[in-house]
Amino acid sequence: MEPIKFALIGAGGIAQSYAQAFEGNGLAKLVAVADVRADAVNAMAERAVCPAYTSHHALAENGPQFDAAILCTPPSTHEEIATSLAQRGIHVLCEKPFTLTVASAHRMIDAAERTGALLTMASKFRYVEDVIKAKSIVTSGILGEIILFENAFTSRVDMTSRWNANPAISGGGVLIDNGTHSVDLMRYFLGPLAEVHALEGKRVQGLPVEDTARLFVQSIGGVMGSVDLSWSINKELDSFLNIYGSQGTVQVGWKESRYRQQSSRDWVIFGKGYNKLQAFRDQIGNFARAIRRNEPLLITAEDALASVEVIEAAYRSLRESAWTPVRN
Repeated sequence: MEPIKFALIGAGGIAQSYAQAFEGNGLAKLVAVADVRADAVNAMAERAVCPAYTSHHALAENGPQFDAAILCTPPSTHEEIATSLAQRGIHVLCEKPFTLTVASAHRMIDAAERTGALLTMASKFRYVEDVIKAKSIVTSGILGEIILFENAFTSRVDMTSRWNANPAISGGGVLIDNGTHSVDLMRYFLGPLAEVHALEGKRVQGLPVEDTARLFVQSIGGVMGSVDLSWSINKELDSFLNIYGSQGTVQVGWKESRYRQQSSRDWVIFGKGYNKLQAFRDQIGNFARAIRRNEPLLITAEDALASVEVIEAAYRSLRESAWTPVRN
């Protein structure tokens, strides 16, 4: 079969990773890129050997035929671009955060459903091989009843001049930016989430948004979860995901992943950690095969909507300083 033809909307940092993941990909081919910044989009198009456009409208009207698009633009633009493309029957893989409000997410999904276009959220950690293996270990039951979920995405990053710290564009700070990954991972392992309690740490970068936050969660199944998020500290942890059960523990790390049952003194190594390029390639591959109807989406439109619902509840909790139910 001919590869699925993709366009990239956005030529920023995350789009660079996608462009690399298309190289040598037999399932998917990058045929065009679009970005309002002429210098950035022309540089990417030169590398990808494909035409460049300075708007998604120009791409859709004057560009080559393409089956699907990956949105790598700021979240405030997602609804307009995704809806415009879906109305043309173009499948859309939308980078996280999916969009800024639950109402916006519903409008995006409704637009795609009317034309039969696939629409979902991109979330790279769900495609990391070690994360998928860890899910299999948890599901097997060898760790017993799952009791506690811990996740940390913390690193020192200067956000003073980045759009991610502009609430009008990003919808918030580290809670929506990195926290969207956390929420998607929690739902993957624990199922639907019942309530959340978010706390903001000290702001040290002078941003109009939170640069450090902690999120506490309770799943519908009664599992506790805690998440540390920061642009201003680095906890220097070997693992970004720890799941504790009554009979053992699994750790997913940046360079190594392992599990240990209570009955054993030894850890079992089952993976080599986080491989960004592998995750992006598998994400594109899953979307391409889903378009061909060869396999289901790993992250569905319902998952994307649920992600927005949890983040929206987290910001209500942040404002009200209280446990807040998730409106599933």
